Formats: sequence, C-alpha cells, structure tokens
Amino acid sequence: MLFKTITKSNFKKFVNNIIKENQTIGPVETDRNAKGEPIYQFEEISNFNEMAIDYTITYSSVKNFFLPFKENLSTFHFKDGTWNQKIEYTIHPRVIIGLRPYDINGLLKLDKVLMKGKFPYPYYVARRKNTFIIGIDNAPPKGCFAQSLGTDVALHGFDIFLTDIGNKYFMEINSSKAFNLLKNIKTNEVTDKDQKKYIEKKKQIESLYKNEVDVTGLPSLMDIEFESDVWKKWGDKCLSCGSCAMVCPTCYCYTVKENIDVSLNLASKERILYSCNLIDFAEVAGGHNFRPSAMSRLKYRYYHQYRGFVESYDEPKCVGCNRCGNACPTNIYPVAVIHDLRMENA
Repeated sequence: MLFKTITKSNFKKFVNNIIKENQTIGPVETDRNAKGEPIYQFEEISNFNEMAIDYTITYSSVKNFFLPFKENLSTFHFKDGTWNQKIEYTIHPRVIIGLRPYDINGLLKLDKVLMKGKFPYPYYVARRKNTFIIGIDNAPPKGCFAQSLGTDVALHGFDIFLTDIGNKYFMEINSSKAFNLLKNIKTNEVTDKDQKKYIEKKKQIESLYKNEVDVTGLPSLMDIEFESDVWKKWGDKCLSCGSCAMVCPTCYCYTVKENIDVSLNLASKERILYSCNLIDFAEVAGGHNFRPSAMSRLKYRYYHQYRGFVESYDEPKCVGCNRCGNACPTNIYPVAVIHDLRMENA
C-alpha cells in the first residue's frame, strides 16, 4: 500500500482523464423520495460534475454491475440436425468511483463465492478483473450498522481509496494500475499535518455510527432459536416481495430460464437474479414447496446471512448497509430482528 495526498481539483482532472478513455460509473442523484430526500444510484457518467460525490447511500448496490439482474449465458443455433453453442463473457475495462467501505467489503464476500470458490463464475470473474475501483470514505447513512460487522473499513478490494481531509484527499494506492494511472497527475507526499487530519476524520466517522448489533455467537443462538416466535412475528410482516435481495450487496441467489424460438432454430439460456423470499424459490418438480410460508423463507434468508455463510467463510454475509431495511415496504430491519433473537428489545 502506498499513501499520498491529492488536491480535489487534481482528483477532478484525474477522473475526467479516466472518463475519456474508459466506461466510468459513479453515484448520481436520480430522483427524490416522498420526503424530498435525494435518491442515488450508480450510473454511467460522462463528466465528473455529474457525480454526487458526497452521496449518502445508493438505493441499490454496485452488485448490479457485477451480477446483472438478467444476463445471457449462452445462445444455441440449430441447423441441419446439429447445433452450435455461443458463450461470451468478455468485458472492456471500466472504472467505478465512489464505493463506500461496506460496498467494497460486499464485493470481497462475493469474490469468495463467485471467484475463489470451487466453481468460479466466469461472467463475474471477467467483470471483477476488468473493473478499476475508487472508494471514498463518508459518514454512515441512516440505519447503517456496518461498524458492528467490521465492514466500515476497507483494507483491500480497491485500487484507490480516498478520505476527505479538507481541500484534498488522503489517498491509499493499492494496485500497480492505480500507480501508473496517477503518474500523469500531481500528487503529494503525506505530511504530519495530513496524518493528523486523516486520524481525526476517521475518528469522526466512527463516532457517527449509532446503530449497533451484537453478532457474537449468533450462529449458535440461531440454532437455539430455530423454532422461536420471533420468526413468526417478522414473517407475518413479510410480503415475500424480494425487495431486500434485489438491493442487497451480497445476495446472489438466481434462477435459470431457457428461451426457445418458435422456429426451433434458436434458443438461449438466461441467468436471472432471484430471492429466497419469493414464494416459488424452494418449489421443486411435482409442486412440493419446502418453504411454503413467508416465515420460513424469511428465517432461511437470515440463516444464510448470519449462520450458513459464517460456517463456510468465517464471517457473516451481511455488510450492515441496511439497504434491505430501507427498501422493505413493511419495515423489517436486520438490527431489530437480531435484537429480538437476543431478547434485547425487552
């Protein structure tokens, strides 16, 4: 890791230079909610000024640029009694700017499953390896409990990470690509004053975390509380809409759909992001559904987040961004559910 500082004006020049040569994605204000508050999303940009660099949180996560809602896996052409299959998963280099630490940690969790697992997913790997990531620190958004899960700090998984220290950024350079790109932009050595401002800024961000949840021993507790009334309480609220999984940075459940042209000469196979909260997720051939109730589906989603993933990778799958809580139409919040399991709401 190499540490430098860069003025905000030079960072702007740096980004605009990147935009000229690469597809560039950043946080953009796209709408306002009923309360008049801005809604942000990651979108392709053509100029630095289009970005809302000090955004709070994007409604959906950057996951969508690595695991699209729908993507073509393969195309089949049938002719003269034989068939040919076409598979493509190449992608041109691109840059994503403005990721918060919890979103960077979300990608690292996806990496463990989709890139470093026994069966790497080539479409994800192609996108991940061809994406240059610039992260930026910021105050935690409303409801965020990333600090409780250790995802409020990004130690790796990025090329450049910035912390605002006034009229410039404290910059962590974490790849040779970043080092080479910065050669044409003026940067400065870190001074004692810069270090002091950096530490003060980090402490300020830490102090702004208000939501806390204790996940110590949670996998064992969930086994003990498998038949708890807590699941019925929150399951009765759940609409099984799948909104939580769609905005989550780490949910990767999917289904596969096959499309056959009426001519019978062409077919395709699509991968579609899905949710374990949807009513037919655990339905099998013959019509039997292993999780027929909203309560059981909600419970198993939490079990995957806080128990199953821990068993496989020694950490929860959740990053504490609370996007699921913000998107849920019936106000199901992870912090409240876990507090109930620990009987802390009493």
